[in-house]
Amino acid sequence: MKIKILLVEDDTSLGFVISDQLRSDGYHVTLCTDGAEGFQKFNAEVFHLCIFDVMMPKLDGFSLARSIRKINQHIPILFLTAKSMTEDKLDGFRAGGDDYLTKPFSTEELQMRIAALLKRVDIHVNSEEETVLLVGAYSFDTSNFQLKHEKFHKTLTKKEAQILKILCKFRNQVVAREIVLNAVWGQDDYFVGRSLDVFITKLRKYFKEDPSVTISNIHGIGFKLEVK
Repeated sequence: MKIKILLVEDDTSLGFVISDQLRSDGYHVTLCTDGAEGFQKFNAEVFHLCIFDVMMPKLDGFSLARSIRKINQHIPILFLTAKSMTEDKLDGFRAGGDDYLTKPFSTEELQMRIAALLKRVDIHVNSEEETVLLVGAYSFDTSNFQLKHEKFHKTLTKKEAQILKILCKFRNQVVAREIVLNAVWGQDDYFVGRSLDVFITKLRKYFKEDPSVTISNIHGIGFKLEVK
């Protein structure tokens, strides 16, 4: 299993150059061109390291890092930016970044920064992501979108599966609405918010066979999947 890197860079040419170099170094690279797309990809797959441009459309690199830190406190985040001011770097570290690379930079410097970050977190790339999750008396196959109980079997839609996977990540914790909306739809507005409420209602019905599993609305904040 290769180390998987999420690269979010709105400069298409630079993004292709960096991703090609990293692939030649043996990494598996997913390239996104804006922060919203990057956040969706982060929640859909498992990555070992993130590389974010700072100035991007829809969701800038610092905001993207803050959202990711609400979900994952440990994944290394490297910022790429044209800014070299100390205050800008401090903003990056406050947002949850681990390192900072100022453009233009050499291939060798990027390689060394990545190697240092991966060594720091001691990543074990041979461990596969757990694809079948137990939720009370249910099993949730995240790869095939299958939700099963001895009295119930449902093939979830892609969005239902994405939402449930996020709720499972925050099991017995509150997950903010904006986290789910940005992760699944790539935006946070009234109309997609109403759609989310419909999907939550459907998921509640799917879990009716096990009263120990509940999905609660936390007013003004978000949702909570509880397994008693």
